[in-house]
Amino acid sequence: MVNDMRVTQSMLSNNMLRNLSNNYNKMGKLQDQLTTQKRITRPSDDPVVAMLGLGYRDSLNKVQQYSRNISEATNWLDSTDDAISQGVKVLQRIRELTVQASNGTYEEAQRGAIAVEVDQLKEQLETIAQTQVGGKYIFNGENTNKAPTAGDFSDGDIELEIFDGIKLNVNTKGSELFKSVFNTLDSLKSKLEDKTASDTDISGFLDTLDSEIDHFLKIQADVGAKQNRVDMMKDRLSSQETIATEIMSKNEDVEIEKVITELITQESVQRAALSVGARIIQPSLVDFLR
Repeated sequence: MVNDMRVTQSMLSNNMLRNLSNNYNKMGKLQDQLTTQKRITRPSDDPVVAMLGLGYRDSLNKVQQYSRNISEATNWLDSTDDAISQGVKVLQRIRELTVQASNGTYEEAQRGAIAVEVDQLKEQLETIAQTQVGGKYIFNGENTNKAPTAGDFSDGDIELEIFDGIKLNVNTKGSELFKSVFNTLDSLKSKLEDKTASDTDISGFLDTLDSEIDHFLKIQADVGAKQNRVDMMKDRLSSQETIATEIMSKNEDVEIEKVITELITQESVQRAALSVGARIIQPSLVDFLR
């Protein structure tokens, strides 16, 4: 009888300790969830959730990287568009000066003053050709760390991946945009400085200047088309990021109200277990456990 009673008492004690330990573990997990607002704090908590989370997070990271690339593409294209607009204004001013110099009323000294202004405007175009974005020269092809000089540009494309397998060429080659304009302005300046040049000689540059302006506007239209594409892709990526974030949240985030309710319930269960355990265990054993 005594031996049987001792075995039964030991079983009760072990069961109580095991149940108390399990309850504390459950409460600890619920408290972790309440603190982190996540279902798991380590992969072993739920391997399935952890594996799905890795995939969802990878997808979200890709979308966010594409969004950063889109922002950089926007900077390049907006800066290119602005630079071309400034270039067009310079060429339009040069055209106005050419019209004035060829109207038959300007004297040699006045033409000389126009030649000086044309030279200054050419320098302004050279400054535009050296436009930078984030320290990179946008009109010098792949050699973005080197400032191009008039008529001397590097080639090469700058491509950014804006979606899975989709790359966008964001740069405009200076060799294409400015390919003949500097030579045209040099020739115009020389003609303005030529004392023997006739009005017809000077007015003959008007068609060439019109062609240069049209060339700038055509390339600007191409840049505009890329800007429109980037804007549409930006909207798409924004939607993709929202969707990816929601999916990841549903997989990993906890319902705070549900966790609080479960924690309160678990605390009640724990208090009840402690109360019952204290009554069914002999006082001497309770003293020992303390």
